[in-house]
Amino acid sequence: MTTRFALNVLVLAVGLGSALSSMAAKLTVVEVITSPPRTELLQKMLSEYKTEHPGTEIELISLPWGQAFEKLGTMLQSGQVPDVVEMPDTWQGLYASNNMLEDLEPRLKSWDGTAQLTDKTLAMARAANGKATMVPYGFYLRALFWNKKLFQQAGLSEPPKTMAEFASDAKRISQLGNGISGYCMRGGVGGTNAWMMFMAAMNGSPDFFDKAGNSTLTQPGALKGAQLLVDMYKQGGAPKDSVNWGFNEIVSGFYSGKCAMLDQDPDALIAIKNSMAADDFAVAPMPVGPSGKAFPTIGYTGWAMFKQGKQKDLAWPLITFLSSKTNNLAWAKFVGTLPIYKGAEQDPFYQTPQFAGWFKELNDPNYVPLTMPTHLKGWGYFNSVIVKESSQETLLGENDTEDMVKDWAKYLSKEQKSWLATQ
Repeated sequence: MTTRFALNVLVLAVGLGSALSSMAAKLTVVEVITSPPRTELLQKMLSEYKTEHPGTEIELISLPWGQAFEKLGTMLQSGQVPDVVEMPDTWQGLYASNNMLEDLEPRLKSWDGTAQLTDKTLAMARAANGKATMVPYGFYLRALFWNKKLFQQAGLSEPPKTMAEFASDAKRISQLGNGISGYCMRGGVGGTNAWMMFMAAMNGSPDFFDKAGNSTLTQPGALKGAQLLVDMYKQGGAPKDSVNWGFNEIVSGFYSGKCAMLDQDPDALIAIKNSMAADDFAVAPMPVGPSGKAFPTIGYTGWAMFKQGKQKDLAWPLITFLSSKTNNLAWAKFVGTLPIYKGAEQDPFYQTPQFAGWFKELNDPNYVPLTMPTHLKGWGYFNSVIVKESSQETLLGENDTEDMVKDWAKYLSKEQKSWLATQ
């Protein structure tokens, strides 16, 4: 009797354990911007979440960035819908326009962390279609690095606040000679951001198109912005070889003292801090145009859920955990983004002149983030090929600035109108 009773209890316990195990939450998280140290930090945070939520299982799938978009698409087509997905801004627009991302507005209303998020965080969460489709975890925002020593040598004591001052300062610094120029121009691949920022600032608007789908790049102010860059290069305000420079060249050009100003994101700070004394440079907001506003390009990534997801009520607490103030601050410091919470700049890590410009842009309404029209099918070709080739021709005097801008506008207008026709 005793043996049989014990055996029955054991069988019952095993069965109950199996049932509880089958009821445990099993969440899948997809990471798309991967590196071993970054994945290790995320895995650590997920382990902490599991400790706080006993019985929860989490599978982390790390997709290499080069194949991430295609691999995620394959997962979705095969019905393997992740519960939480790392969502870059360039994907947000595509998935949101296809009505594939969960509307997070009702959940944000009940989350106590929402009120502490910066206005720009919420604006970017809603950037795709006016409704929050992700919780951003940080920003890559363009601001102006400036070399204090070179400015001082040129008799300048502060960074330029306006586009006019920017052009004047670049010219003045270039007159120092010894191969020194005012501005580290990115004339090679990846230079689109600068062209679009300068054109938007001089035009006083971040809008790429009017309601009919016509590009704004041929408007008088936008043309002035493009001409400002062309004139700066032709008049010696940027190094002659910068017509071919990419990211590595502009960053090394700045920290080596070859040029005194650089517009870049926080990820450039890593290499610059390792090569320059902290007292020798700072980061200021981008210069404003005649309207009193600047439009620094912004990139961001965050956590999102697909509408097809079957465990959204379980996935949302994980998103809020990863997005908590403590975790977000640790994440932002590690991966090189700007954090999403009001007052984050008060953290000692950010209490330096090197971060002042970015937080000014995040908190001041005169700095309006410029988001590229990545919803266009032909944007990738425009960004990587058309702008590079035609701007190089113009900088070298083989093309006219107005003709270059007209060609850009014609291409983008056609793309936008094709997109509008599908909406």
